Amino acid sequence: MKKIIASLLITSALAFGIAGCTGNNNGGTVTVGITQEPSVFDPHTVVAAGDKEIIFNVFEGLYKFDQTGTLNPCLATDVEISDDSTVYTFTLREGVTFHNGNEMTADDVAYSLKRAAGLLDGQEAALVSELDSIESVDITDGRIKVTLESPNSELLSFFTVAIIPDEVEDIGATPIGTGPFKFDSYTIGQDVTLVKNENYWIPELPYIDKAVFKITADMDAGLIELQNGTIDIYPYLTADRADQLDPNAFTILRKGSNMVQIFALNNAVEPLNDLRVREAINYAVNRDDIISVTMDGAGDPLTTGMSPAMGDYYDSSLDGTYTQDINKAKALLSEAGYADGFDLEITVPSNYLVHVNTAVELKSELSAVGINCIIKQVDWATWLSDTYTGRNYESTVIALTSNYAPYDVLSRYKSDSNGNFINYNNARVDELLTQIPLETDDATKVSMYHEILGLLLDDAASCYIQDPANIVAVSNKITGYDVYPMYVQDLSRVKFV
Repeated sequence: MKKIIASLLITSALAFGIAGCTGNNNGGTVTVGITQEPSVFDPHTVVAAGDKEIIFNVFEGLYKFDQTGTLNPCLATDVEISDDSTVYTFTLREGVTFHNGNEMTADDVAYSLKRAAGLLDGQEAALVSELDSIESVDITDGRIKVTLESPNSELLSFFTVAIIPDEVEDIGATPIGTGPFKFDSYTIGQDVTLVKNENYWIPELPYIDKAVFKITADMDAGLIELQNGTIDIYPYLTADRADQLDPNAFTILRKGSNMVQIFALNNAVEPLNDLRVREAINYAVNRDDIISVTMDGAGDPLTTGMSPAMGDYYDSSLDGTYTQDINKAKALLSEAGYADGFDLEITVPSNYLVHVNTAVELKSELSAVGINCIIKQVDWATWLSDTYTGRNYESTVIALTSNYAPYDVLSRYKSDSNGNFINYNNARVDELLTQIPLETDDATKVSMYHEILGLLLDDAASCYIQDPANIVAVSNKITGYDVYPMYVQDLSRVKFV
């Protein structure tokens, strides 16, 4: 048996703001500036990164990522993985209670994993697609034994899936977890309020009494609230907005976000179903100019569907493959039968200024090759339902988020993945994504990931633009803030100076 044992490292992170400072090291209220209206509080069905960053504080899994991207035990203390990677056996942490006061038991864990994997009576499919390979979940001597249909050496990072009490009928309506904060209230268009979990299994945490995620109309509205003191920390600012803040009142943190900003091209609609057209778009775009305009240069240009933050799994040899070449773009369009160009609708969520500004710059650049872009701004709920889920769009601009795990980054490109909203289809990519979980040699897996990245490039699956820097304004009234290489906000160690 292969045994993995590690200590739990729970650290503070990503994006929160503080109001009502008390001057004490403990207590007080943290106010988080967000631009996205929350939509789902069920941790097994949540899709939007903006929802996940809130409920990260409410729910926990058997394992949990820390601010370095390291995966550590959480509600489990260790895991044994069989040599063939078909059986994962977890030892559960004792002394953990849910927010309703009930003790977490093996039955709760088994129920949660079965629910996520689609194994409960009446379920037709997994709620968490990455767990659909689970064949059974059993309790053996108080431990949780998870048996898979086939070997999967990449599955551990998905056991961050939330553990919930089995007696709660509608977890979305009554979000009850084991995290450092308890769900208190949600007022549409205003805020989500979390309160301190007095019985958290790490006794000294959290330090603050309340966390309020305040919904702002856009980044500029959030900037005003920062300056007025009603929000003290705000994430994902553009550099020019951050520069407007008083350096004596705020610390500005900048770090790669491990996100992939994508000019997503729907491979199933004309003329984007033509490889030559998608290639032409890639050659027409100047990524450095877009980063300069939208992020004041604070971003890493991308050529394919992964950020350099993923280390060895990223293939730097692909960098710069698509440098702007207007003549080549025009030639490709002419070859595809679009010498006079065509109209292209870009649907973009209006609450994300960076994406809106990117669409505006794309419109300018693509006009040079005869592509006339029509920008359609929609609210977040509409984008999520019609564009992402319904795939009823031509092109869009969005940032893709993931766990700090290469399989989570690239599994969306499997042809039958729910996350494959660009309708990408490549049989070799499907084959590789099926083979990778069966492979145990890391060097071989790195090679396979590189092959996928190369295929996404060869197919011009979409136009990848940048890993935008996460620029966060942090009030100097607080300490304990850290930035994660993923889209979460960990408030557990934040406290007043």
